[in-house]
Amino acid sequence: MNEYRDLRVALLGCGSVGAQVARLLLEHGDELTARVGARLTLAGIAVRDVNSKRDVDLPIELFTTDAERLVQGADIVVELMGGIEPAKSLITLALQGGADVVTANKALIAAHGKELSATAEQVGAQLLFEASVAAAIPILRPLSESLVGDHITRVMGIVNGSTNYILDRMDRFGDSAEDAAKVASDLGFLEADPTLDVEGFDAAQKATILARIAFHTEVPEAAVHREGITKITAEQIEAAKHAGLVIKLLAIAERVTGSDDTEGVSVRVYPALLRRDHPLATVYEGKNAVFVEAEAAGELMFYGAGAGGAETASAVLGDLVSAARRHIVGGPGIIGSLHADLPVLPVGEIITSYQIMLEVRDEPGVLAKVATILAEHGVSAASVEQNTSKGAAGHAALIIGTHAAREADLASTVAALANDSAVTEVLSVLRMEGAA
Repeated sequence: MNEYRDLRVALLGCGSVGAQVARLLLEHGDELTARVGARLTLAGIAVRDVNSKRDVDLPIELFTTDAERLVQGADIVVELMGGIEPAKSLITLALQGGADVVTANKALIAAHGKELSATAEQVGAQLLFEASVAAAIPILRPLSESLVGDHITRVMGIVNGSTNYILDRMDRFGDSAEDAAKVASDLGFLEADPTLDVEGFDAAQKATILARIAFHTEVPEAAVHREGITKITAEQIEAAKHAGLVIKLLAIAERVTGSDDTEGVSVRVYPALLRRDHPLATVYEGKNAVFVEAEAAGELMFYGAGAGGAETASAVLGDLVSAARRHIVGGPGIIGSLHADLPVLPVGEIITSYQIMLEVRDEPGVLAKVATILAEHGVSAASVEQNTSKGAAGHAALIIGTHAAREADLASTVAALANDSAVTEVLSVLRMEGAA
């Protein structure tokens, strides 16, 4: 291979991830050159304040506050600023100038990925964002390349380490939700605004990206059904353990056939029950994992660190090397196709099952009334457990596991139970996922 010119890399942002990317580029330059076929030269690092303290000791002469000028002279731009602006404008500027772009910005890709991909396609540039979903875990490239000839039916994952850490502490160590969240915060797992994690916003953004790649369909974040973990109680955790289940916050994207036979996709985030022998049930602490179901390949799981400066930097460098190799071999960038453009179906169209916890009157005929309500809505019970000791005086706790049914029917069943005189309170409703 003839010697190729140096490729200029512009780095936007120097937080925990950006600092690690810069360090690895500088420390492993010779090794990366051998892999790429050209030297990756760090042309500069755009930051707001060149004198801020960094996680890594980097040459001061690399820093600049003139991000636009840095971008205009680059072959590849690595955006690690986060947020929508000025990241979107700078990425657009880079792509319009023919530079490839690597980003870990999940919020930006979730909101404007289609637009930015179209800009890249117009000039034959590349927009790569492997690190936007699960840090070090390679998942977008396997979905878009290794499995591109297969028929993917479902992608289900734990893609937010903070909430997984909290739920895991509650499950394995009996922590209260408040205590577990405090430990997660002290360890730096939670975002500065913890609602992004605990209310499922972070996971929803990642779910839209997974759906886009797996099903070649644009899914607006607003179309994602989202529930967080703030209402999960110790009682729910214990009831799940008693039934051989565990509660995890899941991001799910799957092909769904609606009640009118329309084929579409469902994208949702919520706390759900999993059997303890399901591979995702053993994802502990702040780890992430994505479980893929495909027609030919069957079941696959990708597991690893879902956050961290060095871990995310690994995925960024993978994209950077991929983009750099394209410069060597030539040709246009590879853009993820949105050819399917399937409709996004509402959560009411999915097929799932429920675990319903009720407080009921402890009197004859109650179980029969509950069974009648289920039957009237086309829902059948897979299991029923009654515990008089758990209820208030004259009441009993009833835990019902349902067979799979359409979500809309299950939801109307719960509403009917709540309105029946035999039921004093609907204590909990959780979906069950991953059942055989």
